[in-house]
Amino acid sequence: MFAQVVSGSITSFPKGNKGLEIVTSRYSADDVTADVYPVGHEQAGERIHTWSENDVKEGLKYPKTIYTLWTESERNAIGIYTVEIDDTNQKDETFYINTDITYAFGSGKVTGSYGTATAKVLNDIKWTQEEIDAGEASSGADTDTVKVRGLKTLYKEKFNSEAVVLLAKTDWYVVKATEVESYNVPSAVTTYRTGVRSKINSMETAIDNCSDVAALETLLSYKTGTRPLGEFPDEVV
Repeated sequence: MFAQVVSGSITSFPKGNKGLEIVTSRYSADDVTADVYPVGHEQAGERIHTWSENDVKEGLKYPKTIYTLWTESERNAIGIYTVEIDDTNQKDETFYINTDITYAFGSGKVTGSYGTATAKVLNDIKWTQEEIDAGEASSGADTDTVKVRGLKTLYKEKFNSEAVVLLAKTDWYVVKATEVESYNVPSAVTTYRTGVRSKINSMETAIDNCSDVAALETLLSYKTGTRPLGEFPDEVV
């Protein structure tokens, strides 16, 4: 990504896929006033040219190869800079809302940086009576109706859905045991199903215990190949 700097200010962001014209001067209001046929000419007082104030008067054109073949210092000499992105404040968008990038020119370089990210909602937000009275809530909503589902709820729903899928794979053992008197569910399957239920319960507890979004991010993040939240038991089928 490149930026064009004129008189210390960023004026555009060339894409680098086509040539570039560096404007050195533009037509002024005085140029426009003077651009008329003189007295005595059959078109006296009429404009000679079609350009307008601020149109390009003079400029230098460069091929698109300036972005690939020129050195950074050579580009800088004509006001073209490679944009350096500072992602210090950028956070995982699973848990945070990042700001737009702000671009600035200083110390001989163009940088783009993020502002302070905003954490997403952690706990469910419910409608207030004031919002309900103002007609902002959906029909039938009360103060126990969730307005915005928080990350805790979303992740608990996610892992519960995973548990349901895992248990469904061995449901037939249980169904068969209820229908065939001589059949017993294999102990390995029983142990596995108990483990899945135990794990989803501990997952929900761990999620509920997170005091802020940073704690939830840590709980769910794989930093060294594993995550603090842990995993469901290995499948038996």
